[in-house]
Amino acid sequence: MSKKNIAILTVALAILIDQISKIYIKTHFMLGEEVVVFPNWFIIHFTENNGMAWGFEFGGRAGKLFLTFFRLVAVSGIVYWLWQTIKKATHNAVIVAISLILAGAVGNIIDSVFYGAIFDSSRGKVASLFSENPYGEFFHGKVVDMLYFPMWEGTLPNWLPFVGGNYFTFFNAIFNGADSWITIGVIILFFFHKQAFPKEEKA
Repeated sequence: MSKKNIAILTVALAILIDQISKIYIKTHFMLGEEVVVFPNWFIIHFTENNGMAWGFEFGGRAGKLFLTFFRLVAVSGIVYWLWQTIKKATHNAVIVAISLILAGAVGNIIDSVFYGAIFDSSRGKVASLFSENPYGEFFHGKVVDMLYFPMWEGTLPNWLPFVGGNYFTFFNAIFNGADSWITIGVIILFFFHKQAFPKEEKA
């Protein structure tokens, strides 16, 4: 299989898996609803955010719009990076890594751009796809998160500085497939950094 086809297949499959999982959650779960898959370490918990890590928000509607357009610009840069990497016939692992990062960025952009205009609210009920009463509008959708891995919960020992005695959860972030693709892509690049960022030989 050519490197171009590897990239296209990776991006397409990753986006498809991400969007199928998000649409399923939106159309089967109420906001805040959860299902324990494996006790004490894997929970499906439906939440939404404006697109920043750990649900941070800034600037209201204007900030949301800025974040979406910033992501669109970033995706353009990743597409260019991927295309140049393919042209240089770089290692397939690097092609897959960049493709996963691209798919992850696109996956969350789809939520931000379209979900506000095609879904109604998930608060207190299960949302409907292509609703006549959407919860928002184009470019103002919320990103769907559902993967939660609270591997350890408890009170930290008092002898720990600053945080001793506090209740702590590891790992407390709730994320989605798109976030996973970006993380996996970065990890692959770390292991194949010599192929991804080769040093130019001195003349």
